[in-house]
Amino acid sequence: MTLLDMTISQARQALADRKVSAAELTEASFARIAQTDGRVQAFLTLNEEGAKAQAKRIDERRAAGEALHPLAGIPAGLKDNIVSEGMRTTCASRFLENYEPVYDGTVARKLKEADVVTVGKLNMDEFAMGGSNENSAYQLTRNPWDLERVPGGSSGGSAAAVAAGQVSFALGSDTGGSIRQPASYCGIVGLKPTYGLVSRFGLVAFASSLDQIGPLTNNVEDAAHVLQAIAGYDPMDSTSARVDIPDYAAALSGEVRGLRIGVPSEYIGQGVDPKVKEAVLAALKVYEQLGATWEEVLMPHTDYAVATYYLLASSEASSNLARFDGVRYGVRAEQPGNLLELYLQSRSQGFGPEVKRRIMLGTYALSSGYYDAYYLKAQKVRTLIQRDFEQAFQKYDVLLGPTAPTTAFRLGEQIDDPLQMYLNDILTIPVSLAGVPAISIPCGLADGMPVGLQLIGRAFDEATVLRAAHAFEQNTDHHKLRPQLS
Repeated sequence: MTLLDMTISQARQALADRKVSAAELTEASFARIAQTDGRVQAFLTLNEEGAKAQAKRIDERRAAGEALHPLAGIPAGLKDNIVSEGMRTTCASRFLENYEPVYDGTVARKLKEADVVTVGKLNMDEFAMGGSNENSAYQLTRNPWDLERVPGGSSGGSAAAVAAGQVSFALGSDTGGSIRQPASYCGIVGLKPTYGLVSRFGLVAFASSLDQIGPLTNNVEDAAHVLQAIAGYDPMDSTSARVDIPDYAAALSGEVRGLRIGVPSEYIGQGVDPKVKEAVLAALKVYEQLGATWEEVLMPHTDYAVATYYLLASSEASSNLARFDGVRYGVRAEQPGNLLELYLQSRSQGFGPEVKRRIMLGTYALSSGYYDAYYLKAQKVRTLIQRDFEQAFQKYDVLLGPTAPTTAFRLGEQIDDPLQMYLNDILTIPVSLAGVPAISIPCGLADGMPVGLQLIGRAFDEATVLRAAHAFEQNTDHHKLRPQLS
């Protein structure tokens, strides 16, 4: 076992027992990055000097007998759309290639307060728009399980870094599945919290009514520890929820006897790879053996979710990205003839094809004469999708299905077919539209590539979702499998 093969709980204990130091964990992280990132290409920016200095201070404080946060000294990475003071934040876009924030986003601040060692910023699809990480303006992140396959997106860099053993955990953002889908493709755990549980202040906005920050980890217990550190009300975020934060790790009892599981028929029907379906059905047998019960349930508005999502998300993106105009920050076109040319040239040069596509779609949906037909109707359908979940949770404790309809596809296979690319999120998008929590955990392999199992819960009931996921994990070995990067 290498230092970074330890779970967060194991690393915490080793640090407390002085068997390992924060400096040694940090050195191990950078050594692993040096060894593997030339092939994986997960990191856009490294914080080597700052991280090592922080680790040294943590060790000095521990040696002085100071009580430290349970996550103190643990090395982690941040998706490059989470603002962090003094560390470049590009959103994987040329538009922000020179942007160095002067403040921390709330989750970045909370990790600093917990003395987590931030190793660097991770690659992503530009402005979080994409499902394969092929839309980054800088580099192509590869799946550690097969370097010729995508890691998923948009948090593909975060997922790849954890799967490659470069950091103990990473933070990503999930708008329509951007934590869960790459977690599935890379064989790790990815948790999308309830909308409003984790502050979005300092997250560069894609679609404000959908974006949510969450952890990517090697196991469920680690996800519970990280969620504990980042969850909570934030007055800087107008959508932040005032709810009590339970002890998530304490909920991991391993007991699911009597748990009622609903399996949406639409999630295991047409379009789902037979081997993925087989792995999900095998997972249900594990739950049966543990005393849980399950049955199929209808979610009748699932078929409309993808169209609804891309209308709403693109409309919000069109509004949010209007601030990137070459005037206040970001790249600026050289020698424009007038203000209109400044806007036109800066945005044309700064944004990539996928971002432009979504801005155009969103602007069209919001335009006069089309607002009622597209955007307003999509909002109404979103309400119907939310009601599907509300009705299901009147009978079931959690819903279960595959995270993605297939395993990771090959690089370049779908980049020229945006509609096919969008359909990869068909099983994660409904959850985002409903704003409820969901987790992806490994449940097997199909043709040597990881398959993700998605567990969905009631709003703000992350404890039950984590408990159900942890029980499965404790009775299987899928989460112990690792890619064979030399």
